Parts: sequence; C-alpha cells; structure tokens
Amino acid sequence: MANKTTQTAGTKRSTIDRLGGQKFIVLLVVIALFIFFSVMSPNFRKYTTFVNILDFSYYITLMAIGVAFPLMTGGVDLSIGTGLVCYSLVGGYLIVYQGWPTWAGMLVSILMGCAVGVLNGCLVALMDLPPFLATLCTCMITRGLGSIIVGGFGISWPAAAAEGGWFRSIFKIQVNGTNIPIGFIWIILLVILMTFVLNHTKIGRYTLAIGSNKEATRLSGVNVKFYHIFAYVISGFFAGLAAISYSAIFATVQPGSGAGFELEAIGGAIIGGVSMSGGAGSITGTLAGVFVICMLKTGLPFIGLTANWQQIITGFVLIAAVLVDILKRKNEKM
Repeated sequence: MANKTTQTAGTKRSTIDRLGGQKFIVLLVVIALFIFFSVMSPNFRKYTTFVNILDFSYYITLMAIGVAFPLMTGGVDLSIGTGLVCYSLVGGYLIVYQGWPTWAGMLVSILMGCAVGVLNGCLVALMDLPPFLATLCTCMITRGLGSIIVGGFGISWPAAAAEGGWFRSIFKIQVNGTNIPIGFIWIILLVILMTFVLNHTKIGRYTLAIGSNKEATRLSGVNVKFYHIFAYVISGFFAGLAAISYSAIFATVQPGSGAGFELEAIGGAIIGGVSMSGGAGSITGTLAGVFVICMLKTGLPFIGLTANWQQIITGFVLIAAVLVDILKRKNEKM
C-alpha cells in the first residue's frame, strides 16, 4: 500500500516537474532565439520589431489559449483559423455596411465563435464524431460562410482615427508618434485568468480528467458530455476574441484566408506543454510556446529565410516537442 502511494505521489510530482521543466526549457528557447536573431541582424533589435512580434502574438495566443482545452481532452479544434477570419468578416460587414456600432460587431464575432464551439462540442461529445473530422467540417463551413456574407471582398474595420475605430486602442496606442503595444497587458491578464480556471475550477479539473481517462471520469459521476462540450465553447470564445485582435492589428481581412492559423496556435500549445494525447497542459507554457512560433515567424526573414523555412523549422520544433511528451509519458508509466 505504501509503495502504491509512493508511486502515485511520484507520478504526480513527475507530471508537475514535466510541465514546469518544459515551460522553463521553452522560455530558454525564446531567449536563445531572440539572442540569435539579434546577433545575426542588428535590425531585429529595433523597437518596431518588438512591436511586430507582439502584433503577431495576440491572435495566435488567444487561439492557443482556447484550443488548449480541446487538446487537453484528447481532441483538437481545426476550425479556429478559418473561424477567426469568418467572425472578423461578419463583424466587420455589420459595422461597415450595416451601420452597426463597433461594440455590436465585436459581440457578434465572439457569439459566432461560441456558437461554432457549441456545434463542435455537440458533434464530438454527443455524436461521437472524431474531433479531427468534426472540426475539419466546421473549418470548411466557416471558410465558405465568411466569403459568402461579404461577397468575396475584403473587409476593413474602422481605422483608429475614424468613428468606431476606438477598438484598435485596446491593443495598440500611439504616444508622441510611438506605438505602445498595450494589448500584451490584456494577454497576460487572460493567461492568469485561464490558468486559474484550469488549475482551480471544475471546468479545468474535469477537462484534464476527460483527457486522462474519459470513462473513469464518467463513472465517478461527472457530466462528461457537458464539460467536453464546454471545452470546445472555450476554444470558440477565444477564436472570437482572436478575430477582434486580428481586425485591430491588420488593416484588411481577406475572405478565404485563415487556413494555417490554427496550426500556429496548436503548435504553440504543444510546444508549451499541452499533451496531444490529453490530460496535461499549461496556459503559461502555451504563452511561451506561442512566442517560439512568433519569434521564428518574425526573425527568420531578418536572416534572409522565407516563410517556407519558418514552416519547415516550426515543423521540426513540433516534432521535438511531441517526442519529448511521448518519452516523458513513457517514463511516468515505468
């Protein structure tokens, strides 16, 4: 009995050590990448580059925080990339062409994300469709829906100086002609909030429990279907927030785009310690993982490498992260 208790405690410590250790390693990778690009290109050290990195990080981080929850259940959400563009197009269309106030367009973007999250959750939790297939279908639906609503034309949300352009100041303000990326403050607050949700609420505990052993969680009296659906609603909600941040940072949103955004978000979550097999994850680690993606995305062009190289290198980084997760899980079972 004592041996069993010791082994259980050892496993718990191992899981905690694994997540904490991986977050620390990822943070070191971010620092190493910053030093490398700074040495290789003096232009990388400019303040504008720092602002660009943060601009890229907002929508990727928001998607990554959300998608971490389906990943921790052992599933995935492939609809967040095209969904982001769809929600942004619809919200922008209502503001620009229908005369809706900006706050209403923003609210519609978030509600659409939640609605798609409910659909994804029902397809996975109630109809038992494989998460990959279910969210791939909604990925295609959102991609086509956004294009149809705007008639195939791009949408530009109100400019900062225009009426209704106040929403852009949520993420960036100008002081004496210098851009101040205040959006990072909101990102940190959301990371703290969702870390609390994951570690100190039923939503977080049951999300991890579903990913660890869904049947055992159900037998213990937990409403597994509800919490399973809720994980996808969280993902959709944050995709809606990401749509607002994307609209605030970039001048125009183009229909038919967004494919591949989800891979950056999922990649950041996995690099940050979220297990593809479910049952383990960290929101702070996800933030660090996203910055590895953003650092590569921003830094590689400074050393003369195209976006294709960013995809190749990111792919190898993801392979390494998944292998580390597999090896450590095997060690925990030994």
